[in-house]
Amino acid sequence: MTVQITVTVNGQPYTGDVEPRLLLVHFLRDGLGLTGTHWGCDTSNCGACVVHVDGTPVKSCTALAVMCDGHEVTTVEGLERDGDLDAVQKGFAECHGLQCGFCTPGMMLTARWLLDRDPDPDEARIREAVSGQLCRCTGYENIVRAVRWAARHEAARAGAGTEARAGTGDGAAGGTREGTGP
Repeated sequence: MTVQITVTVNGQPYTGDVEPRLLLVHFLRDGLGLTGTHWGCDTSNCGACVVHVDGTPVKSCTALAVMCDGHEVTTVEGLERDGDLDAVQKGFAECHGLQCGFCTPGMMLTARWLLDRDPDPDEARIREAVSGQLCRCTGYENIVRAVRWAARHEAARAGAGTEARAGTGDGAAGGTREGTGP
């Protein structure tokens, strides 16, 4: 038995039949070929599988694909816009916020969610946000630095955009995106 679902993934609509028990992580990886979402622990403890569902971080190993019918899902591949990496993705690269890279997609999506709600989080807030995810390589220090880098980068872009609109600078408009949480 299958169920037809319609879901928007990274801005692209998808309609198709899925088994009712199919996990969202398998739908994304095996059904849509979006292998950036990692499947790690089978127990929802590691957080490598985090994606956004309607702007909220969700561990895709605990959600069924049918639960996303009519909703919007964003994976790590969806952070990039028009060929430009998200500030979080750039921050992880700049600050060596990844080692083996296994936890990285989930960390990036959690960081994006945090910055959408708190554009200038302190270290404690960042650590709290990623506390549901395991990284066995970095000790989290560089992950925190990467999120702070992204926050500073977005603040600078927003400031440059304000100056450009006021006619006092030549920066591009920027700033954080507004989340669409529940």
